[in-house]
Amino acid sequence: LSICFRTVEPLEYYRRFLKENCRPDGRELGEFRTTTVNIGKCLCSITTADGSALVKLGNTTVICGVKAELAAPAVDSANKGYIVPNVELPSLCAERFRSGPPGEEAQAASQFIADVIENSQMIVKEDLCIANGKLAWVLYCDIICLDYDGNLLDASVFALLAALKNVQLPLVTINEETGLSEVNLKQKNPLIIRKHPVATSFAIFDDTLLIVDPTAEEEDLATGTVTIVTDEEGRLCSVHKPGGSPLTGAKLQDCITRAITRHKEVKKLIDKVIKSITPK
Repeated sequence: LSICFRTVEPLEYYRRFLKENCRPDGRELGEFRTTTVNIGKCLCSITTADGSALVKLGNTTVICGVKAELAAPAVDSANKGYIVPNVELPSLCAERFRSGPPGEEAQAASQFIADVIENSQMIVKEDLCIANGKLAWVLYCDIICLDYDGNLLDASVFALLAALKNVQLPLVTINEETGLSEVNLKQKNPLIIRKHPVATSFAIFDDTLLIVDPTAEEEDLATGTVTIVTDEEGRLCSVHKPGGSPLTGAKLQDCITRAITRHKEVKKLIDKVIKSITPK
């Protein structure tokens, strides 16, 4: 099919491929783009982070840096630390984004990540407490999109999980005599990750057809999107559906089943990379 037809009638162009159960980029409807992850100090751009990861999902490229700082816990949560996620969509990642304060899409993505952290219990905030009512860890999780070609949420959750798996926190004690905190940088422990949430996103075409891991063009042409988050036990952590075409119970169940399969693939990929960078 010609480039001109794709430009003038993009939806009809897609429909002709979808009828043949494939997509213009050659993928089947249920096929993910090539997924890669780099973890830790191999990312020279953010060596100052306490944990970092770069994830590529096709052309979509997301980097996550985690910075750990010490702070006093909130009065009403004396035994809890904080996790502060922030998603950035700078103008360099796609023409659709502008410089300046975070836009609607970036804010929605940040809220989605916060909900995933909370609902999945991937990190229990009590684990971040050092001294009840006195001292706790704050984890600033900055997720920056370097190249946007759809499916930001899957890439962001993946990058966040990989970066958190890379975090090593120094031993902190409070001196009984002075009441001041003492940080031992020579003794570090990995962050306790309780659950491993993985996001799987689908675009809905013509209200009925589901395609997995949509590109930016596919998202624009779709009549809706849905993101399913599951953990390693196959537990449903979150369903994110910002309007658009409704889904039947059967279709939603189909999405959940596919998400559980995708979780195994992502977990295997992370484990393989972590094993390769762990000192023997």
